[in-house]
Amino acid sequence: MKAISYSRYGGPEVLEYGERPDPKVGPDDVLVKVRAAAVNPVDRKAQAGYLDGMIDAVFPVIPGWDVSGVVVQPGVSVPELAVGDEVMGYVREDFLSRGTFAEYVAAPVRTLARKPRTMGFEESAALPLAGLTAYQVLHQALSVRSGETVLVHAAAGGVGSMAVQIARHLGCRVIGAARESGQDRIRELGAEPVLYDEHTFAKQVRALAPAGVDAVLDTIGGPFLKISPEVLAPEGRLASVADGEVIGLGGRYFWVRPDRDDLAALATLAEEGVLTVRVAKAFPLERAADAQRANAEGGLNGKVVVTVEWPTDAT
Repeated sequence: MKAISYSRYGGPEVLEYGERPDPKVGPDDVLVKVRAAAVNPVDRKAQAGYLDGMIDAVFPVIPGWDVSGVVVQPGVSVPELAVGDEVMGYVREDFLSRGTFAEYVAAPVRTLARKPRTMGFEESAALPLAGLTAYQVLHQALSVRSGETVLVHAAAGGVGSMAVQIARHLGCRVIGAARESGQDRIRELGAEPVLYDEHTFAKQVRALAPAGVDAVLDTIGGPFLKISPEVLAPEGRLASVADGEVIGLGGRYFWVRPDRDDLAALATLAEEGVLTVRVAKAFPLERAADAQRANAEGGLNGKVVVTVEWPTDAT
């Protein structure tokens, strides 16, 4: 099969396009013919070696954790899915090796769910990691409830935009933080925007929520994470998906986990019109390095995906 891979840690320059062996399908795996795979910041971090202390890399590594495609072979212990099912997945395993930037991926069934009927493959590939992160941190780490006020950092970004939509669906008032370029997007999503400025940020939030916010979801870390405790209500909760320093601030550091039930819940929300996904740019598989560069540049207010083209009779 054709795939993108890297044999050493580094940036986009280490990516190579070429032939790789077809993946073996274990008893709990599902062989998926890939139609699209999303690019995420964590892909670059893993590829650069920043996760080496917690995740082994089995070189050559095929990058990518998000995917959408079509089932071509379920494993012998997988009655949940059948040949021809259209699926999406957050295919993170306990090692780096068989990722989603390829024509095929053998994905553990626990990482997959049927894709939303209302979304195409590109949008469906962009949903799993960002959507699961927002869904799980709001439900598990922050336990938000109807009537509460939630501050979402980088609310126009991948995880942030999902969090805004899910929190509003749960009955929360949402304040969304972003640079100037993301202010209109935040309004479109139904949140109240505040502008990133280290000198005025806390005052802006307090002007909207004088008693403080009930929960803060941080997706960027850094100085605005450190300011976040200043805008919390007395019993407010803080969680970050980007910066472990949140623990020292009294909050929770949260890592998303593959979960097929949560993925199915996201698909339902998408089909009900609660969740929308914006794809900013799409690149063919062989241009995955360019896709990574576009993702790193930022400012797109949407996801970057790579696509795999198949003849119409091969899908």
